Amino acid sequence: MTQTAPAPQTPQASFRPALLDAEETMTRDQIEALQLTRLQETLAYAYSRVPLYQRKFDEAGVHPSDLKELADLAKFPFTTKEDLRQEYPFGMFAVPMDQVARIHASSGTTGRPTVVGYTKQDLDTWATLVARCLRASGVRPGMKVHNAYGYGLFTGGLGAHAGAEKLGATVIPMSGGQTEKQIQLIHDFEPDAILCTPTYLLTIGDAMIHKGLDPRATSLKYAVLGAEPWTQEMRHELEEMFGIKACDIYGLSEVMGPGVAGESVETQDGSHIWEDHFRPEIVDPFDLTKTMADGETGELVFTSLTKQALPIIRYRTKDLTTLQAGTSRPGHRRMGRISGRSDDMIILRGVNLFPSQIEEIALRIPELSPHFQLEITRPEGRRMDELTVKIEPREGTTAEQRAAAAATLRQQIKIHIGSSCRIDVVEPGSLERSNGKLRRIYDLRTKE
Repeated sequence: MTQTAPAPQTPQASFRPALLDAEETMTRDQIEALQLTRLQETLAYAYSRVPLYQRKFDEAGVHPSDLKELADLAKFPFTTKEDLRQEYPFGMFAVPMDQVARIHASSGTTGRPTVVGYTKQDLDTWATLVARCLRASGVRPGMKVHNAYGYGLFTGGLGAHAGAEKLGATVIPMSGGQTEKQIQLIHDFEPDAILCTPTYLLTIGDAMIHKGLDPRATSLKYAVLGAEPWTQEMRHELEEMFGIKACDIYGLSEVMGPGVAGESVETQDGSHIWEDHFRPEIVDPFDLTKTMADGETGELVFTSLTKQALPIIRYRTKDLTTLQAGTSRPGHRRMGRISGRSDDMIILRGVNLFPSQIEEIALRIPELSPHFQLEITRPEGRRMDELTVKIEPREGTTAEQRAAAAATLRQQIKIHIGSSCRIDVVEPGSLERSNGKLRRIYDLRTKE
């Protein structure tokens, strides 16, 4: 395939202001007044229609009428992924099945899948919020959008698709995988924006380079990336590789899907949560009775405010982040970057670490690439776990440069994280590439 695309236009040159939804311009006071009304309605709705919530509220000794102010939400019990699994398949639905327009579900690789449902109004709300995120991230009506999120039971593909259509963009529904075909269509169809996971965009870029193509010569101007944590260093890597603006989009199936929060292309300073539809909290994951103040790191918890088919009350996302005041959307608070998930946390010799910390450190070392895996082992006869970081070097580095980079990475992990580990610099291209969500952690300990 011959690359004939013209030199890329900078995102700023094609950027046009967009009309915002009225709710995006609400003040903080207006948002909180709306949240209080919608919270009171949602709690009463969930209690009367979902047996699990009636049971959990009664066991906790609370009633929907106990919510007099926003702070009272802390009196109500959490909902967890395990709750949804125990109610499999449709026990969490608050409407009869003939009102459920669509069903999505998780992969179920670690047990029963979690099942979520949507009424027609839920689907319209979802599309509206995804459109809001895409618009904030620079996508405009009439642009062509290459959607490389997976279609099917996973919420990413269809959720992003509907939002792009709602915005008025032209959608290219490529789905995930088939990297060669992705490259061909990006070249032939000349999309303005791409939607996928950050590690899969990296995979596409690497594949272009290996074919002798320049990722910066494509038509792409914007990337809206989500479904996995990624660092500022990864953002810089992708923006330099493609000559684009890359923004985050956040969501999870149990709360809605992609579109719960989105990042502004003007500020790129964290995703604004659409608080007219969701009430976020940050709690201490080790002491769930403690609510953290804005700016303090903890586990993100969501309560839906407008969902019909599956209202969700104080859902523990396991994502670790902060809440901060809004900037480009001042009435809506921002999420800090996800530093990790509490269930992805590695406890190594008493030290807590996350894959994103390794990524952040590795990408500051010029000789190392963003491609890495973490292997946890417990060698026979040893009482302590060991961590090995397998990481690829940049193309063209010498053996001496690789050895020096490995020593630097080992030292920086020890300094900044406080844990010792082995570094294995492997051959370029030898580690698994992402076709969607990338697996970073491999637990190779023998299960007793």
